[in-house]
Amino acid sequence: MLTRLKVSGFKNLVDVDVRFGPFTCVAGPNAVGKSNLFDAIRFLSALADRPLVEAASCVRGAGGRDGDLTQLFFRSGDQAGELISFEAEMLIPLRGQDDLGQTGAASITFVRYSVVLARSPGNLARPDGGLELIREELSPISKGEARGHLLFPHRRVWRETAVSGAGRRGGPFLSTQGEGPERRVWRHQEGSGGSLAFRAQDLPRTVLSTANAVDAPTAFLARREMQSWRTFQLEVSALRQADGPGAPARLGPDGSHLPTVLQRLARSAGKTGPEGHPYLQDEDQAYASVVTRVLGVMPDLRELRVERDARHGLLSLVAVQRDGTRHHAQALSDGTLRLLALASLALDAHPERVICLEEPENGIHPERVPAVLRLLRETVTDPGWAVDGENPLTQVIVNTHSPLVVSQVPDDALLVAEPQESFWEGRRVNGVRFACLPDTWRASAPGRPSIVARGKLVSYLNPDPRLQTDPDESRFWGRLIDREDMQPLLPTGPGDE
Repeated sequence: MLTRLKVSGFKNLVDVDVRFGPFTCVAGPNAVGKSNLFDAIRFLSALADRPLVEAASCVRGAGGRDGDLTQLFFRSGDQAGELISFEAEMLIPLRGQDDLGQTGAASITFVRYSVVLARSPGNLARPDGGLELIREELSPISKGEARGHLLFPHRRVWRETAVSGAGRRGGPFLSTQGEGPERRVWRHQEGSGGSLAFRAQDLPRTVLSTANAVDAPTAFLARREMQSWRTFQLEVSALRQADGPGAPARLGPDGSHLPTVLQRLARSAGKTGPEGHPYLQDEDQAYASVVTRVLGVMPDLRELRVERDARHGLLSLVAVQRDGTRHHAQALSDGTLRLLALASLALDAHPERVICLEEPENGIHPERVPAVLRLLRETVTDPGWAVDGENPLTQVIVNTHSPLVVSQVPDDALLVAEPQESFWEGRRVNGVRFACLPDTWRASAPGRPSIVARGKLVSYLNPDPRLQTDPDESRFWGRLIDREDMQPLLPTGPGDE
C-alpha cells in the first residue's frame, strides 16, 4: 500500500508530494498531469522488477526499442533536466516467497524507499543515452513513528496489524555512500546475507530489484509490494478478446485476459491463497460472486460463464440475461465489460495492493457511476478493522476529469490536479500540483499542503463559462439542472445519490 509519494524531475512533476489513503480520486482537466502521476507509480513498479532502460520502456512516451529516454525528464522549452528523484512510503507484506521458493519475513512492514536517476551519455547503440543510478535507499519507519505518517482516519487495531515486523532494526536496509566513481550502493546485512557494496556507475538495475527472501528479506518484500502496483486503462477491444491456451491469468493493463482471470477465480475453489486469503468455495459461486458485485449496476444480468471453443481452444466470456438471452463478449456493451473487469479485480484472491485506474467512468451510463464508485470503495482495505485475509491492504487510486465523479467521491478522498508555476534550476517553469480540500486530513498534514479553493471546485463542477459571465446566454445554453421544475427532484445534500 502506497501512503506517500514524492516526485521531482519526472515529466511535468516538480517537487510533487502526494499522500494517499485507501481510496483516492485525482481530478483535473486533460493534459494537466494526472496520468503523469500514474506513470511515476508505473515506473517505480517497473524499477523493482526490470533493468533501468527496460523499466523506462513501460512509461508512455519512452516506450519501445527506439523510445526517447529524455521524455522521462522534466522539460522547459528546449531544456531537459538531468535528474529524476522518487521517494515512496509504503506498507509491505510481512512474509513472502521469492522466485526460487524461498520464504522470508520483513523486519518491519513500513518502509521508505528513495531512488535518484540521471541521464548517462549516449553511445552508438543508444544515441539518446541511458540511465544511471545515482542514489538508492531503503529505510524503516518504526511502529512508534507510524502514527505520524499514516494521517488518514484509521483505528489503532488497523495500524498495529498493518505495521508489524519479525524483529527490531534501526538502520537502513539499502544506502548510498560516496560520490562520483567511488559512489557505492550498500545492501546492509539482514537475514543470512552479509553486507555488500555495488559500484553505482556499473549498475544496470536497482539493487532492490535483485533482493531475495533469504539474504535481504525486507528489501525483497518491498520489491514484491512495488511489483504488485498495477495501472489499468481499460480498452473495450481488449476486453472483448477471447483467450488462447497459455494466456496469462492476470488482467492486463488494458483489461485483456478477462476470460482467463475469471476462469482462474472459478478453478481456485476450496484453496487458500498467499497470506491466508481465502479463495471462493466452488466454480458456480465464483461466477455468481462477480454477478452479485455488479447487480446494483446491471440488474438485468442473471448468470456469467467462461466457455471454451472446442474447435479452436479459445476461452470467451458469456453473459446470460434474466430472460435467458445469451451474449458473448463481442456483443456485450462497453460498460458491461468494464464493470466485469472491475468486479474481477475486486474478487481476486491475489489482491493487487495498489490498483490505479484511468477514468473508470468511461463507457458507464451516468446513472450508474455512483454504483461503480461504491464497487471500487468496497474493494479497498477498511481502516476500521484489523488487517488480515478478509481485509488485505488493497488500495485504489483513480483519476478523472468527470464532474459527475468528483461530485460523488468523499471530500477526504479527493485531490485536484491543477497547473502551478514552480522554480526549477533557478527559473520559473510550469508544473502541476495536487491540492486537497480544506478541513480534510491532508489539509492538516505537516509542511504546507496545497489547498484547492472551494470556488475553484465549484467552477470545476459547473464548467460552462458562458453561464458564469453572461446571464443572457442561459436562454440558449441553459442546463437541464437549472430548470425550476427540476430543482425539487435534485439531490439537496452531499449524502444523496
